[in-house]
Amino acid sequence: MASPSAPVALQNALSALLGDAQLLASPLPGREDLRLWLIDPANMQRAFSPAETERILGEPPYWCFCWASGLVLARYLAEHPDVVAGKKVLDFGAGSAVAGIAAKLAGAREVVACDLDPLALEASRANAALNGVELRYSDDFFSEVCDYDLILVADVLYDRENLPLLDAFLQRGRDVLLADSRIRNFAHPRYQHLSVAEASTWPDLAEPKEFRRVTLYQSIAE
Repeated sequence: MASPSAPVALQNALSALLGDAQLLASPLPGREDLRLWLIDPANMQRAFSPAETERILGEPPYWCFCWASGLVLARYLAEHPDVVAGKKVLDFGAGSAVAGIAAKLAGAREVVACDLDPLALEASRANAALNGVELRYSDDFFSEVCDYDLILVADVLYDRENLPLLDAFLQRGRDVLLADSRIRNFAHPRYQHLSVAEASTWPDLAEPKEFRRVTLYQSIAE
């Protein structure tokens, strides 16, 4: 089978940041059935020019990586499809929409990929098409109605200023499943520790070992 062509708008956006970088339809480690449009690994092995470094820092292309926490969620949902089967799900801070796509593949009734970044939503659309699933899209979490069965969250607690979102998730979803590689524990009476899993961002960014340990949390019913 011929390899699919990379989405033009996304490829152009990546090229504007990193010159000759290419998007590839890449299977994920431990979820080879799920593919995403990701930056080619070879581009991660070279030295970036000062201008490229400045552009990356100014506008990080989060959407062309599968971050470790998203990968852990995707694996978890494959192993526990009952968590999403038949449910209405929101993928918060979707990025590549790996968690949302995994939810749909596991039998979710409806999935909304939600992200502030227009390129992330464009990537979410392209990745959904690549995997043959249909999602809905939103750029404003706080405009969404409060009727979600489950909210999926991956790697949003890297900034402690985002901790108040923990309450916002509970207001808009009956359940929350959260994965994070930066904050090990947070004191919130409505969340409990579920498990810890090992994963790395893909393509591999050679992150410190501590960021390859992803903690899963789930909400507790009142």
